[in-house]
Amino acid sequence: MTATRLLTTPFNAQSTAAEVVAGIDLGGRRAIVTGGSSGIGIETARALASADAEVTLAVRNQEAGERAAEDIIGATGNRQVVVAPLDLADPLSVAEFVAAWSGPLHVLVNNAGVMATPLMRTPAGWELQFATNHLGHFALANGLERALSAADDARVVSVSSSAHLQSPVVFDDIHFRCRAYDPWLAYGQSKTANVLFAVEATKRWCGDGVTVNALMPGAIPTALQRYVTDEELDRLRAELGAADYAWKSPQQGAATSVLLATSPLLAGVGGRYFEDCNEAGPHQPGTMTGVAAYALDPEAAARLWQVSVDTLASRPKRS
Repeated sequence: MTATRLLTTPFNAQSTAAEVVAGIDLGGRRAIVTGGSSGIGIETARALASADAEVTLAVRNQEAGERAAEDIIGATGNRQVVVAPLDLADPLSVAEFVAAWSGPLHVLVNNAGVMATPLMRTPAGWELQFATNHLGHFALANGLERALSAADDARVVSVSSSAHLQSPVVFDDIHFRCRAYDPWLAYGQSKTANVLFAVEATKRWCGDGVTVNALMPGAIPTALQRYVTDEELDRLRAELGAADYAWKSPQQGAATSVLLATSPLLAGVGGRYFEDCNEAGPHQPGTMTGVAAYALDPEAAARLWQVSVDTLASRPKRS
C-alpha cells in the first residue's frame, strides 16, 4: 500500500521494547519469533510475552531456545513460551515447522538472519545469506498464510537493515554464480529482499487482514556479527560516522519490531519501512538512514515474489 505521509509514533531511537508494548494486552494472541533465542529476537519475544501473548521461539539450536524460554518465563511469569526447531536455510525444516502449526497466528516476526558470511551455499546451491534471510522467511510466511488469515489484524514483521542500501536484488545473478562474491553486497540484497517482501505480501494479503512491514532495528552488538571482525566494524564506523552508528542495546533494537507487531497505530498499515520506531523517509546520499527507492519498487517486489516461488519449487527433492 502506498504511503501518502510518513507514519510517526511517540517513540524514538532510545525507546525500548518494554516501553513500546506497555499498556498493550496481547492475551489470546499467538506469536512466532524466528531467531528468538538471542539478541533482539529474545528481547522481542520477551516483550510479547510480557503483554501475555503465547510466544513460540523458532530456533536452530533447541538447547539455546530452551534456555531463552526459561529466561523469558522467569522474567515475565508467562508460561506460554514454547520452543520449536527451525532451520531457515533448509526448506524441509521450514515445511515441517509449518505442518506442525495449528490454529490462528496473530504475529510472525521474521527476525533470524546471518550477516556478511564467507561464500557458502545450501545443498540446493543457493547463496546462504539470501537463502536464510529471504527465501526461508518467504517460505515460512507463505506456509503460515492461512493461519495468519484466520487471525484478527495479523502482523508480519520483516527485520531488514540499513545494509539494504548497499545493493538492490540483482536478479541476473542473485546467487553469485557469475559475479565475484562480496559478503556485504550479498547481505545487502537479502535485506532489500526483506523490504520488497513486505511490499508484495501486503498487496496480496491485506484483503485477508494480514499486513507486513519491514524495519531497520539499529546497530546492536549481537551474535549476528560473528563473521565480522573488530577491524571490519571499525572500518564501517569510520565510513558511517558517529552520528549514523550509535550502538543500541538489544532492548532498544527490539523496539521497532515490537512496535510493528503490536501498536494500534499500525492497524491496517503495511508495505512500509521503519527505523527508530517511525516510518523512514527516502534515503539521502551520504547517509545510512532512510529507505532506498528500489526497496519499495512494486515491480521489483512482484518480480522477487515470482522468482522466490520458482526457486523454492525448483529445489531438489529429498528421497
